[in-house]
Amino acid sequence: MHFHYDKKEDALYIRFNDKTYQESEEVKEGVIFDYDKNGKIIAIEILDASKRFSPKFNLDMAKQKFPFAVAFSE
Repeated sequence: MHFHYDKKEDALYIRFNDKTYQESEEVKEGVIFDYDKNGKIIAIEILDASKRFSPKFNLDMAKQKFPFAVAFSE
């Protein structure tokens, strides 16, 4: 799992795997799901991220060096 946060755009991108992107859908204003060819969610993009999370989450995010990865297994 990979996380990328763009401070300038205030956008958080969470990628679950390395499968090829097929299409996107804005499921809620500012929340976009990316799907693979089988319709499985492979990534989520959250716009205006700092406004959508708690102050503690934002402080924790500020401490991270982006991009960063979290190990996962399929």
